[in-house]
Order: sequence, then structure tokens, then C-alpha cells
Amino acid sequence: MDITAKRRSRRDWIVDTCLFLSAAGLALLTSGERLLITMPQPAWLFGLDHIIAALGCASLWVRRRWPVELALVLIALSTFSEFVAGAMLMALFTVAVHRPPRVSLLVFALSLVAGVVFVIVRPEPGVPALFMWLFGTTIQSAVTGWGLFIRHRRELVLSLRDRAARAEVEAHLRAEQAQLRTREAIAREMHDVLGHRLSLLSVHAGALQYRPDAPAEDIARAAKVIRESAHQALQDLREVIGVLRAPVGELPQPTFADVQQLVAESGQAGMRVDLHDETGGAVPDGVGRTTYRIVQEALTNARRHAAGADVLVSVTGSPAEGLTVEVANGERDAPPGHDGTRPGQGLAGLAERVALAGGRLDHGPTASGGWRLTAWLPWPHDDHAE
Repeated sequence: MDITAKRRSRRDWIVDTCLFLSAAGLALLTSGERLLITMPQPAWLFGLDHIIAALGCASLWVRRRWPVELALVLIALSTFSEFVAGAMLMALFTVAVHRPPRVSLLVFALSLVAGVVFVIVRPEPGVPALFMWLFGTTIQSAVTGWGLFIRHRRELVLSLRDRAARAEVEAHLRAEQAQLRTREAIAREMHDVLGHRLSLLSVHAGALQYRPDAPAEDIARAAKVIRESAHQALQDLREVIGVLRAPVGELPQPTFADVQQLVAESGQAGMRVDLHDETGGAVPDGVGRTTYRIVQEALTNARRHAAGADVLVSVTGSPAEGLTVEVANGERDAPPGHDGTRPGQGLAGLAERVALAGGRLDHGPTASGGWRLTAWLPWPHDDHAE
């Protein structure tokens, strides 16, 4: 702990003043007692003691800069000066507070040795030397122990502060990760929703482009579908962006019952789609929402890459077997890439969605030149709603 890196605060001034006054008061008290009992011999030692005590007390003002050095000097002086004992005790306290326990205990041991030297050099008439040494040892032990306690308490407070700061940083990182996951979920949702709507727009716009001589009724019908699909795409976009504002769980989500409407919309757009629903029971909301996204992505890809092909959507399952979703389309009868779209990351995102639901996803070409996408989802028995 660096005690010289910062300027002395008001609290530091108060503490230093109190320690100085305590050391000076103890020196004066000892001097008064010495006048009432036996004066030291030779007589000049009494005056020298006062000078040493004054210098020792004054040196406490630099105890923060050189705590160990000052303590060693005062310990050496305490081997023959009794009035410097107060300043020496304050130096022991400073070392215990500001230096590691190993250093503090070493300095404390030297002070005990100095006590032995003092009782030998300046024995007190009528008082056993062992008693005097034990008395001084008790006081020195109490002061050093108090300083070690304060140091430990300060380290504990700093440790708690550091732990709180780390916890705050970790909480901030967790919040950022949660935001990132939310953004990824929003991006996936926007791909699923808008990809379906925009593919409908692309189909009808492509039909108008390749058949500019179509009857006026067909053109009007296609324009109506384009307008309605564009309006619905805007509505879907508003709902998806609403995730950023609405609390979790408040945004309306598709369910298994909406799969039939999804297939109907694709049929209105000119696709030949058949739906076979052979589910044995009410499909849970979570599984139904994933099923909807699977069918939505599969129909979107079929419109993009196999325009004009027949599409079969099959949903089978039960609580005991799980739910199987299969979307298969035949060989396309329109030119590849007629709508100008390029393959995206829809299947990768769909595989991640299915994996998060605990299911499996398989897809690939068929022997007849078409494409099949198959997914299996677990059917929780207690998952009635999310």
C-alpha cells in the first residue's frame, strides 16, 4: 500500500495530530512520574531523554513516508530512552497498518529485544526487570495487534469494493450479451417474416414482368395481391420492431393454428400447396410457433428456387412421438433465379431455431430433382402455453 502517492487529506491530518499528541502526552506523563520518584543517573540523562522524546514525537509527522525506517530508529533509541516510548509505539502502529504482516511482526520482534536491553541498561529500583519487560511487551503487543486489525479491515473493505466492481462489470457484460441475443433473435424474426412476404411480392411482380400482355383482370388481381402483401409486410415489420419496445412475452407470436392461413396465403399467390395435418392433440404454443417458422421458411425457399413446383406440407405427431414437419417440392418448372433473389442464411437460422427447441432438422435434394425439408420437434406434455 503506497502511503505517499497522494496528498495528506483532512482525515490524515487529524489522525497524525492525534498520534503526535498521544506520544507527547505519554512522554510528559512519564516525565512527571520520573520527577516524583528516583531521578536517573547520571543527571544529564534526564535532559537528553526530553530532547530525544521531542525529536521522536516530531518525527511522527513523516511516519507515512518512511514508516519502517522511522520505527527502527525509534526502537534503537528506546533501548536507553524511556520518554521516547510513546513515539515508538505510534511507529509500531503505523508499520502494522501500512506494511505487510511479515514486516510488522519482524519490527515488533525487534521492539521486544529493545525492551530487554532497556530493562538491563536502565533497571528500575524496587521493580523486577521481568515485570517491567512483560508490562512493555503487553502494551507493544496491543498496539501492534490493533494496527494489524485495522489493516485487515481495510483490505477486507477494498476486497468487497473490488468484488462489487467486478460484479457490476460482469452484470454489464451479461446485459450486453442479452442485448446481442435479442438483436440476433430480432434479425432472425425479421428474416422469417419479411422473407415470406417479400417472396410473395416477388412472385407477382415477376409474373407481371414476364407476361406484360396478360389480361387486364389478371393484372388487376396481381396488383391487388402486391398491394395487400406490401401492406401486410409493413404490419409484420411493425410487430417485429415492437420487440425492442414491448416487454418480453407481450409481442403476438404465431401458433400452430396459423400454419393453415400461411398455406392459404401461398395458394393465393399462385403456389400449388397441399397441407396434411395429422396431429393427435392440441399442439403446444412453443412447438406450434417453431412449426410455423419451419413451414414459412420452406415455402419461401420453394417460391424462390422452385417456382411453379408442387409443394406438400405434412405435419404429423402426437405427445408420445413428437411432431414431424415435412415440406417437399417437386422439380421446378420455371427458370432458376427468375425472381432475382440469392440464397441467404435462412436454413442456417432455421437449424439453430430447431436446435434450441431440442429438435432435429434435415434437408436436401430428392431423387426426382425436388427438395425436401424435414424437422422433428419434441412435444412437451406440460407445455400448453409460453
